[in-house]
Amino acid sequence: MTSEPFEIIPAVDVLDGRVVRLQKGDYDRVTVYAEDPAAQAASFMADGASRVHVVDLAGARDGTHAVDLWRSLAAEGVEFQVGGGIRTAAIAAAAVEAGAGRVVVGTAAVWHPEVLAEIASAVSPARVVVAIDVRDGKAAGAGWRDEGKDLDAVLGQVQAAGVGRVLVTGIARDGMMTGPDVELLARTATIAPDLRVIASGGVGTLDHVADVARRGVEGVIIGRAIYEGAFTVPEAIAAVR
Repeated sequence: MTSEPFEIIPAVDVLDGRVVRLQKGDYDRVTVYAEDPAAQAASFMADGASRVHVVDLAGARDGTHAVDLWRSLAAEGVEFQVGGGIRTAAIAAAAVEAGAGRVVVGTAAVWHPEVLAEIASAVSPARVVVAIDVRDGKAAGAGWRDEGKDLDAVLGQVQAAGVGRVLVTGIARDGMMTGPDVELLARTATIAPDLRVIASGGVGTLDHVADVARRGVEGVIIGRAIYEGAFTVPEAIAAVR
């Protein structure tokens, strides 16, 4: 259990220069919420968020990366962690240089643990978050389109690379607002109790937020529920104080 305040982390998913959300990671099930990702992220910071979780969905799918997006966020004064296409140490270093506080590594961490170690060495382990996106007990990479690897093995790879923080998403819950996958959070804590965990996927109510906060994780990423008006960032923060 972390002694630091539980963190509410709004999500800004970017596709074709716009703020969107996908359902269950399906690129054919896209809802557009805003036209300016940097402005949206800055608005969340103004509402009291301490950081914003930014995902370049094209990068996650294609392995590209968006330096202009990173720079625009930094120019707005946004504290952000960024994922999507962070698959080499050079790209991770470029993201940090452009203003990212943390880099979120998914595919490389699942399939190329030696690259994860290189990234951690290049930017420091404290700046690395490993995204572990789980479907049917396996951690998926490549924009959630591959067959995945056993969760236990991936968690072991994370620890071997010296990284201490993971972002755990239940793919089946992502964007559905039907509740977080607390069984997945519990399994992660059992397998790797020393890792710091950020929860993601499924939050749709303030009760969900409070439930996650009781699970010993350090924060939760929230997307669709905020965009759909289920609650606001200040209300989510108040729910865990």
